[in-house]
Amino acid sequence: MFSPVKSTKVYEQVIEQFKTMIADGTLKKGDRLPSERELVSQLGVSRASIREALSALQMIGFVEARHGEGNFIRENFEESLIDPFLLIFMLNGSNKEQILELRRIIEVETAAIAAEKINNEEIEKLEECLNGLLEAQDEVLKGKYDKEFHYNIAKASKNILIVNMLNAVSSLMDAFITEARGKILMVEGNKDVLMNQHSALLKALKNHDPKAASKAMREHLDLIFEYIKDR
Repeated sequence: MFSPVKSTKVYEQVIEQFKTMIADGTLKKGDRLPSERELVSQLGVSRASIREALSALQMIGFVEARHGEGNFIRENFEESLIDPFLLIFMLNGSNKEQILELRRIIEVETAAIAAEKINNEEIEKLEECLNGLLEAQDEVLKGKYDKEFHYNIAKASKNILIVNMLNAVSSLMDAFITEARGKILMVEGNKDVLMNQHSALLKALKNHDPKAASKAMREHLDLIFEYIKDR
């Protein structure tokens, strides 16, 4: 199953073997990993190297430890990108403009993909979010519906990488979006502008019109960028 490794950075080679076995299907979601003792025997490395590798895999979201059961390949990867993104953000001093630029890159094309693939059930979920956004009186609740609206568009793309990436970026954006919504709504008429943008986006998705969907998403995110950018 595994093969012995020799390296000055042993734990990195151990990680590479895990990643290869996940990629080629040898290890699948939910699979239980061999015990530390078995891994030491199969890989020919120290227990310290095994523990270091497992710790790193847990940090990036590939592996989860279950008390009394052992280590398992994660079954749900939707949260696995969040911590690495937060780490990159903090270490490199990225600002909110850079995060929003990444979000625009992802979401504009995602809207087009979703328009081609969205089904009636997913449209109904978006309608529920839009109705909630319209009727909610509390700004925190409005923000919740807004985030769900965008997240459900990503899910409609049927692309798990897009869903994971947007989920991670959205987690970084939460505080900034709240700030931006506050600034946007201070300007008279912008509440209607926001609702019209969401409605136009939903209409394009319902019509399965990729060009209109990407255009509506771009206009919406451009408005957010205008109010969120550093001045």
